[in-house]
Amino acid sequence: MDLNTLWFILIGVLFTGFFILEGFDYGVGMLLPLGFTDAERRRILNTIGPVWDGNEVWVLTAGGAIFAAFPHWYATLFSGFYLALFLLLVALIVRAVAFEFRSKDRSPAWRRTWDTMIVIGSAVPALLWGVALGNILKGVPIDAARTYAGGFFNLLNPYALLTGLTMLAAFTAHGAIFLHLKSTDPIKARAMDAIRIAGPLATLFIGLFAVATYAWTDAFSRLGLAAGAVPLLAVAAMLGAGAFVRARRAGWAFTMTCLAIALATATIFMSLYPRVMVSSLDPAFSLTVYNASSSPYTLKVMSVVALIFVPVVIAYQGWTYWVFRHRVGPDTRLEY
Repeated sequence: MDLNTLWFILIGVLFTGFFILEGFDYGVGMLLPLGFTDAERRRILNTIGPVWDGNEVWVLTAGGAIFAAFPHWYATLFSGFYLALFLLLVALIVRAVAFEFRSKDRSPAWRRTWDTMIVIGSAVPALLWGVALGNILKGVPIDAARTYAGGFFNLLNPYALLTGLTMLAAFTAHGAIFLHLKSTDPIKARAMDAIRIAGPLATLFIGLFAVATYAWTDAFSRLGLAAGAVPLLAVAAMLGAGAFVRARRAGWAFTMTCLAIALATATIFMSLYPRVMVSSLDPAFSLTVYNASSSPYTLKVMSVVALIFVPVVIAYQGWTYWVFRHRVGPDTRLEY
């Protein structure tokens, strides 16, 4: 395996970690209305309070890795998807500010306003990340100069929107199971009600995503049945999550939603390789791990740095989850 392929895999792993961790984070934010009182909404936010900002480190690392390992991919992606990524960034900023500001004033109107911003700031990124990944896989207008030649509305095609809705539904179900695990009644019971709605919807959308990927992209024509098994396993994982929910094994249900998100992300990255962005104008114009990469020396230095520091970051984040592993109830004295 060459370093170009290694860094493509590492970026895929970083995005997988981001979608699993930030996925339940977004899901909890979208489910904030399950708290009927200010105290209940505070408890819901406290379930992710110690970890939400650490979860975002994964996407910052992934973006930095793309910039350093595949600068042409970074340039084409961020210039072509500029408006969509700008909207995503605004939503993330509003969400982060809302977490910090909602408790600065006891006015009910003040807190309701920032709670609304948390819901919006969680739903918009969940949708837009899916839209972005769908476009990367399906293909966008990239010319011979490796420049994006389309506009904003090129990104709003049916496959990309379906991928966005799939991610939105999956994150909602993922967050509902996490909230059920981390809270006590009455929020725990309401989270279970949300699971019963969001879970089947997420399973349906992941199934539609698998069919649409077969119909609207070249994924399976390039990779054959091996690629087709991965999204089908994602559907199976969601069905398994539903079975564990019915058996009242929420921990295993959460494991299954993690697996489903990982498999759906793997579907996209497997279907891309060796490309990193597909050109809808001409396959020869597509960006690959070779024509979009940095020099071999840069990749070698990055590999040494990653080998040293990535395990440290993972260990630290794992320790954080262990410290804050307990359920959040009325007597839990946390304020975030």
